[in-house]
Amino acid sequence: MDMSEDLAAQSCTPCRGGVPPLTPEEAEALLQQAPGWELADGATRLERRFSFGNFAQALAFVTGVGQLAEAQGHHPEISFGWGHATVSWRTKKIKGLHRNDFIMAVKTTELAAAQQGGG
Repeated sequence: MDMSEDLAAQSCTPCRGGVPPLTPEEAEALLQQAPGWELADGATRLERRFSFGNFAQALAFVTGVGQLAEAQGHHPEISFGWGHATVSWRTKKIKGLHRNDFIMAVKTTELAAAQQGGG
């Protein structure tokens, strides 16, 4: 698969485990398509903090991410409070990052942009 394909247009593919996680170099290459996200824990996790105007907006964002996660069958760790939410993507089955995590990160960013723009 071409690494430069638009991640936002893709859906998660089933990950059954037994697949090697992305190398730090592969993760760095995909990170270019996910501005604002950072690699964490030795490039085994993607994380980003989002800011909102109030608690209700943060909650609406978290709910939206939850719905996206259910639809895609891939689930993040989320922490949030008044005016903020931190989303962390990682493929637990392979104890590291998979292309799916970057797809979901880009979709999460789109959701935040829509939420922050009131749309």
